[in-house]
Amino acid sequence: MSEPFDSLLSLRADGPAGVDLAPAVADALAQRRPLVLLESAVVSHGLPAAVAIRTVAEMVADAADEGVLAVVTAVVNGRIIVGASPGDLARLTGGQVAKIAARDLPTALALGHTGGTTVSATAAIADLIGVPVMATGGIGGVHLGAERTWDVSADLSALSSHPVLVVCSGAKAICDIPKTVEFLETAGVTVVGFRTDRFPYFLAADSGVPAPRRIDSPQDAAAILMAQRALGQRSGVVVANPIPLAEALDAGEVADAVAQARAKAERAGAVGSNLTPFLLDALAEITAGASLRANVALLRANARLAARIAVAIRNSLNLHN
Repeated sequence: MSEPFDSLLSLRADGPAGVDLAPAVADALAQRRPLVLLESAVVSHGLPAAVAIRTVAEMVADAADEGVLAVVTAVVNGRIIVGASPGDLARLTGGQVAKIAARDLPTALALGHTGGTTVSATAAIADLIGVPVMATGGIGGVHLGAERTWDVSADLSALSSHPVLVVCSGAKAICDIPKTVEFLETAGVTVVGFRTDRFPYFLAADSGVPAPRRIDSPQDAAAILMAQRALGQRSGVVVANPIPLAEALDAGEVADAVAQARAKAERAGAVGSNLTPFLLDALAEITAGASLRANVALLRANARLAARIAVAIRNSLNLHN
């Protein structure tokens, strides 16, 4: 890397240029304590505001129960925040805020934007500051009808270029699951089902698509990430964790609700970055709130598993040092 680019990425007391680390985050990084990053698009564009803020707090508490600090990433006034405060999160519910993918980070920083970070942006931030694990609900994927629209989430390309482990419940149910799994394979992303041989269907436990590989413990996930780093690979790892069965919806009901939601989106002309939030809202309405309750349950389960994997990675590093 040439000298001018070195200066752009020079470390500051509060983290890399353009990044503000909460004191607890800076301390955890310095002490090599396990960390998990959480995205904030779930607050700005995913769940209803009150539900989203409460759910994020529950995810942080679930990780803390495992001895891990989980923090939310966001962009506020052109600064990347790692460890967003309640006030920061409240700003994301104001309505006219951006949905920020990895490609949007340079523009957001340069122009002083505020917005919620998607999986792709959070993975990029995690890679930048050296945090190996993040948790989300469902990754974006190849959208249904993408053979006509070319609508493919930036999450997939980010996972091919950032060596971060993402715990999720598969791809969002509004995606074409077989095509999404195929895209991840083509992009060189390691995908494993956690205690399942099937790729999850977000709100349902089983999409009917085989998971490329299966693991059965957080230690397995940690070992895969360590091996990936040892090989010098720059792609990510997807740990697909099925929604807890007690809260899971029936796969057929989910597929029917998605079809109704897509028809509603087409009538409303919802496209681009507005499509996913529209579809998630429509699903909640069509399922009389069942999809919302399921979404909260899987988010919390994924935060807890991510925390356990972060601990396993820390323990593995300690053994190797």
